[in-house]
Amino acid sequence: MQKKIFCHFCGKRLVEKTVNGNVRLFCEKCNQPLYENPIPASCLVVVDKNERVLLVKRSVEPKKGDWCLPGGFMELGETPELAALRELKEETGLSGQIEMLLGITSNNSPQYDTVFMVGYLVKIYSGLLKAGDDASEAAYFHPDELPEVAFESHKKFIRIYYAAYS
Repeated sequence: MQKKIFCHFCGKRLVEKTVNGNVRLFCEKCNQPLYENPIPASCLVVVDKNERVLLVKRSVEPKKGDWCLPGGFMELGETPELAALRELKEETGLSGQIEMLLGITSNNSPQYDTVFMVGYLVKIYSGLLKAGDDASEAAYFHPDELPEVAFESHKKFIRIYYAAYS
C-alpha cells in the first residue's frame, strides 16, 4: 500500500507525530491525525437446494481468474447487507434475501492494507444466473469439488457454513 503524503482535507504535506501513544500521519494545518482504517466489504455464501455454493470467477485484479464468493466493497450510505446484495445482483444477476450473518473477519491486502469482511448466508434468491460486472463466470460447486478460492475470508465463510449449517 502506498504511503499517504498529503492531507486529504487541505492538501498540506503530512508529518509523522505521536498521537495517543501511536506514530500517525498528522496534518499540522488542520491540527488532526490521519486515522487510517480498514476498508469495509461484504460477501455472500449463496447455497442452492443441492447444497452447492455459488462462486464467481474474477475478471479484475487482484486475483484475476480466481474464484470467490459474490461480494465487494461497501459504498457510502450502504449497510453491509445492502452492499452484499448489490454485489450479488451486479456479479450474478440474482436477487437474494439474507438469512443470517455467518461471521466477521479481516484480511491483509497489498492494495488496501486491511479489508474488514462481513459474510452472510443466502438460501432464498431469484433471477437467472449470469456473470456480470467484475465476474467473467458464475457457477455452483459441491463442497468436495470447490476450486481454489481467492480470499481467506471467503474460504472461512464457506467452511463456517458447511461445518455448522449443512
